[in-house]
Amino acid sequence: MGTRDALRLGSIAQIHGLIGRPPPAHPLISVIAASWQEPLRIEIPIIGRPIESGLYVISLKRGDECHAEFGRQVHDGQAGIIVFASPGQVITPIGGESELAHEGEGWTVVFHPDALRDTPLADAMHQYRFFGYATHEALHLTRPERETFTGLVRQIERESSVPPDAFAPDVLSAQLQLLFTYCQRAYARQIEVRARAGGVAERLDRHLDACFASAAQVEGGLPTVRSCARALGYSPDYLSDLLRAETGTSARDHIHRALIEAAKARLLASDASASAVAYALGFEHPQHFSKLFRQKTGQSPGEWRRAAKGPTTRRETSA
Repeated sequence: MGTRDALRLGSIAQIHGLIGRPPPAHPLISVIAASWQEPLRIEIPIIGRPIESGLYVISLKRGDECHAEFGRQVHDGQAGIIVFASPGQVITPIGGESELAHEGEGWTVVFHPDALRDTPLADAMHQYRFFGYATHEALHLTRPERETFTGLVRQIERESSVPPDAFAPDVLSAQLQLLFTYCQRAYARQIEVRARAGGVAERLDRHLDACFASAAQVEGGLPTVRSCARALGYSPDYLSDLLRAETGTSARDHIHRALIEAAKARLLASDASASAVAYALGFEHPQHFSKLFRQKTGQSPGEWRRAAKGPTTRRETSA
């Protein structure tokens, strides 16, 4: 296997073997690469090698001790940054092997989805949207936050360093949930600060205007949250969270509003049928356009146009 072939990691035991650690006490969760532990001993070459993990990863980076490429984005570990990865994400370590020997003052928590099985946290994971954020949308911590997070991770490490008993799933679930809640609080602060600076909604509006004016874009279908996020340089969840903080609406609602406004302009500017307007905007099925239009305006496209244009005069009618 070449160094560029993907390395697939599906268990905590595999990771421990990769970094020269003994088998884990708990098979589903571990705290590794922490400043208070022995330096890592990488057993096989991984620099420049894509790693596809079936695990959740939460990692605090400080200094320039480690660089990694998450998908197409490069993360250069700076002070007080937490990056997240979810099962299925590809991570590629880049740089020199010596950079992987120690994580400075950082730490990494890895856990298998099965660690949450039959716990309330398993059903609540969807609310922790930061696991879907791109690495350049990493969480920037204040010093007090970093100390709080590290204290929680030390507790998780102590719990995961002994063989699990009947209480272990509930204890670890509660500890992880508390950690995630602190992440939510810190992200809320970060997103609020960026939202106050504004500009995201305006950039999205300009992008959508360009989409609706482009024949090539229309042929490619309707703009989606994913396509808009990619164009603006965000992950879909982060874009939606930024917009919600800035405008009170999600990215999906923002796109729908822009679609309806573009549709209204076309309905007033011509006598084209609702189907023609739908196709011009990128709808594949006109009935979907009519349904969305009625949901947002309370009227069909034809009803709205007739009301907006008003009654015609007798002379106009006879002409």
